[in-house]
Amino acid sequence: MKAAVMQPYFFPYIGYFQLLAAVDVFVILDDVNFIKRGWINRNNILLRGAPHLFSLPLEKASQNRLICETKLNFSNKDKDKFLKTIQVAYKKATHYSKFYEVLESIIWYDDVDLTSFIHNSFDVVCSYLDVDAKIVRSSKLDKNDSLKAQERIIEICKIVGADLYINPPGGKELYVDSDFEKNNINLKFIVTNLNSVAYKQFGSNFVPRLSFIDVLMFNSKDEIKEMLQQYHLA
Repeated sequence: MKAAVMQPYFFPYIGYFQLLAAVDVFVILDDVNFIKRGWINRNNILLRGAPHLFSLPLEKASQNRLICETKLNFSNKDKDKFLKTIQVAYKKATHYSKFYEVLESIIWYDDVDLTSFIHNSFDVVCSYLDVDAKIVRSSKLDKNDSLKAQERIIEICKIVGADLYINPPGGKELYVDSDFEKNNINLKFIVTNLNSVAYKQFGSNFVPRLSFIDVLMFNSKDEIKEMLQQYHLA
């Protein structure tokens, strides 16, 4: 059983979705502190040839509050504004007409809980791309909440029955392979094959590491499914 544990991000870059597609169980780590000016509720799209930052508006976001306690302040006016920005940015993109209605359904999802809103976006995108990972929230698991860092991850792996834990490369400085082995869990890191996930946008120069929205606007479902496999485990 392969598992990953990651904080929720709204339409993050392609590597996040590669990780989601690589595992059997994906745990949204939402019972840790929210990080202001991080990437949980924001990312970049391609607008007029350059990265453009978008943000989901929040209700009194605080680093003293858990992610699962953080609420959206995403009014109908804000949702209309967001979708109009997407239209301006991508209306001439190759697969705009196929994905825009899917994105609309995500934006109009009626829940002010930040984790639930992002969780729903994962469910919808995974359904669109035929990714069948089971997605659960860490805040809903019956676990020892006093555990931190690596010990917390190991316990989550045990709870979901994982014998292989996969993490982005940034975790190499956080996790000790032998500690996972003692708990009968194999530790691996997912590394994106960057040259294989470049694609044609509007211009001749590829702008990398944008929101997954950009990937979905410029590529067919089959092309994206192939991109999601362009990684290796180290």
